[in-house]
Amino acid sequence: MADVQALVADLTLEEKCRMVVGESPWTIPGCERLGIPGWCVSDGPVGVRGRTMGPGLVVPGPSAIAATWNPALVHELGQALGTEATDRKVDMILAPTVNLHRSPRGGRHFESYSEDPELSSRIAVAYITGVQSQGVGACVKHYVANDQEHERFTINVDVDERSLREIYLPPFEAAVKEAGVRAVMAAYNFVNGHHACAQPELLIGILKEEWEFDGFVVSDWGAIKETVAPALHGLDLEMAGPGRWWGKGQLQEAVEAGKVDESLIDDKVRRILGFLHWAGRLNTPTDHDEASIERPEHRELARRTAAESMVLVRNQGGLLPLLATARWRSSAQPRPIRPCWAAARPA
Repeated sequence: MADVQALVADLTLEEKCRMVVGESPWTIPGCERLGIPGWCVSDGPVGVRGRTMGPGLVVPGPSAIAATWNPALVHELGQALGTEATDRKVDMILAPTVNLHRSPRGGRHFESYSEDPELSSRIAVAYITGVQSQGVGACVKHYVANDQEHERFTINVDVDERSLREIYLPPFEAAVKEAGVRAVMAAYNFVNGHHACAQPELLIGILKEEWEFDGFVVSDWGAIKETVAPALHGLDLEMAGPGRWWGKGQLQEAVEAGKVDESLIDDKVRRILGFLHWAGRLNTPTDHDEASIERPEHRELARRTAAESMVLVRNQGGLLPLLATARWRSSAQPRPIRPCWAAARPA
């Protein structure tokens, strides 16, 4: 990482502040003067969107992926998505989502794996290691307790230490410690009174110090709400671009005014450059000319994953199908609903 440290030392404050703010919805600037390329991220949980949203592989929803209970298959799926990302000149996939199914009203549950932190951890580790085996970064999200859509930008989640440690944090911890995930996305919501993009106990105390996370923390798109607090309390990259709070020189002005120490900016840039070094992107050209390549083996893999996610009921004793005309012991009991299938075949 000596090259990274040297690059940080050679960058001006203006250049460093530009590198921690997106320049478009999916791209982040580099520094052409020093051979640091601009780079690209993309959603997400069911495939690789790219920038032009051309034809691409769509995989089963993450809830279905977790229902396979098959980490080896999920690792293979991650490898395929890493290849798709390379086709589209995407350096990092904004996935997996490891928030938990805590309420049936959670509008983004389809992006998450399950209600169980252990299952979510095993599937996330398999997915991340698969993606990153292709030299493409993964970004685990949304850190943390982002499990509902009600008042998504303003809600404050009060959560005790035990619940955090036993329910909400384990999938993120596994992603960091076991899979070496390259980025963590901070969420829209507040946690225990602090906004998730400026939560010192979570972003610095647990993530960067206790877990020794050496990647970078990126905001959810449009999540941060001010300039100084996120800069002080662990956020490393504002997205999407152009940045509302760190862009247009606002972060540089905060440093020059003494509100943010320049050493904190150095650490943010070091983490981003560390990712680009890991991905082999330093001293390479900025290249956003994406391609869409049809791979039949990827289609087959997606179909196999969908098939493994389904659970069939064994028809023992001729119980199925249930009939709408069945007689019930009590008229107080609800009548059965006619099933959507015509018949069930014995296994």
